[in-house]
Amino acid sequence: MQLKMLFSAASCLLPVLLLTFVDSGRILSTIKERLRDYQLQKNKQVLLTLIASGHQPLQHVKEAWIHQPMDHFNRQKVNTFPQKFFVNEAYWQRPDGPVFLFIGGEGPIFKFDVLAGHHVDMAKEHGALLLAVEHRFYGDSINPDGLKTENLADLSSQQALADLAVFHQYICQSFNLSHRNTWISFGGSYSGALSAWFRGKFPSLVYGAVASSAPVKAKLDFSAYNNVVGLSLKDEAVGGSEKCLAKVREAFSAVEAALMGGNSSQVARDFSCCQIPKNLDDQIELVQNLAGIVMGTVQYNEEGVLMSIKDLCGVMTNTSEKYEQHMEAYDRLVKLSQIYHSTTEEHCLDISHEKTLKDLMDTSLHSGRRVERQWTYQTCTEFGFYQTCEDTTCPFSGMSTLQAQTQLCAMVFGISQHSLAARIAFTNSYYGGDNPNTHRVLYVNGGIDPWKELSVIQGRSGEGDEAQTVFIKDTAHCADMSSGRVGERHSLWKARQEIEKHVASWLRTAALEKLEEKSARL
Repeated sequence: MQLKMLFSAASCLLPVLLLTFVDSGRILSTIKERLRDYQLQKNKQVLLTLIASGHQPLQHVKEAWIHQPMDHFNRQKVNTFPQKFFVNEAYWQRPDGPVFLFIGGEGPIFKFDVLAGHHVDMAKEHGALLLAVEHRFYGDSINPDGLKTENLADLSSQQALADLAVFHQYICQSFNLSHRNTWISFGGSYSGALSAWFRGKFPSLVYGAVASSAPVKAKLDFSAYNNVVGLSLKDEAVGGSEKCLAKVREAFSAVEAALMGGNSSQVARDFSCCQIPKNLDDQIELVQNLAGIVMGTVQYNEEGVLMSIKDLCGVMTNTSEKYEQHMEAYDRLVKLSQIYHSTTEEHCLDISHEKTLKDLMDTSLHSGRRVERQWTYQTCTEFGFYQTCEDTTCPFSGMSTLQAQTQLCAMVFGISQHSLAARIAFTNSYYGGDNPNTHRVLYVNGGIDPWKELSVIQGRSGEGDEAQTVFIKDTAHCADMSSGRVGERHSLWKARQEIEKHVASWLRTAALEKLEEKSARL
């Protein structure tokens, strides 16, 4: 009975997802940080409840470090950096139980990454050793001078995958593992792509991979992101409507017209900006931040950190109150901004482009929470992912252009805008884009998640078989990675069942292959 109670309470824990993609202004970054903080706070509360009832869930979790080569591809360089990882042996069936590897992405890892989430639920079922490893240059896995531009040259997905290969060898030696221990990797968002790529590039090390909301295709002009945001705003299954999308479009057209018409001071007052826009760059920051409220709502719909699409569309279309019946779309967007600010500690909306540049050029570590400089560097050198609004399908302001976003590469890192297309083309040729040569990789995506556009929804694997995919029509970014929660959508429950079937099937197949190998040797 006590064990059942422990599992029941532990299932309330949430995986701490770090989803810091290229974003339109500071607001989307802030929403992502709030999601992380919300998950951490929830997890701490559950842990305190467990400890108060006499359980010690943390006693099996160990933090450790491995010193990794700074450059795996240049043997003459002997520099190293410390890479953090967590181990949870609570469920491991020694000595032959499988290994479940949670891959860190563009941010710090936490002990909850081996205590919480759907991968942990499956580890309990299959007697797996749980590991979580931090990505180089993020969290605490960085040298004191790591953020200097010359040192960022060693920050890449290729180096990160080589780190995973070295880490695999280190863990095998430390825990006396052998070919009998089947490795499965897990990740979401960028780390979901890493999970897929790790299986693709090192198939002898990891037997199968789950890649949730994984943007495996690099894309310079990611205008499709905002197209999906628009489609999601009118999706009635999640509380959207045609009227909602129309009102959002109307509101942003009004904001842009006011800015272009010389009314910047009034717009700044209406939206409680910290500054009056001094130039076009500040105006772009303003509209990107306002768009960020809507983008964040869609990307993290029903995650509990902000309003839902249904709530947002209620603000934009509601006419139940008399004063709302003739309310202009512009004023509804002002109200939406006020609701957002009422849930934060920010007293005003910072729209200074000069401050954005200053923050990105800051090379001091401050704390393990710094991610924007590193991730912006990776977008400039490998991925793009620029969420532009020059396409007619975009529901926001056309002021958010590719030119405006890519100029940061040149200004912050000295990377020519003209070189970006070739860099992104190389990434896709190296990994295979959205038609990768992978086998036993499960791609999981949500129907209202804008990042599905760069993932594998359906297609063929390198073996000529249908690619393994799970598509959850009415859910958002990485929603499948949490343990089941009361009141969530039935489609999520079904999707987790599908994921569990795939993982169980891989483990059975691996066990059979090992039996056949053993029989062949006799």
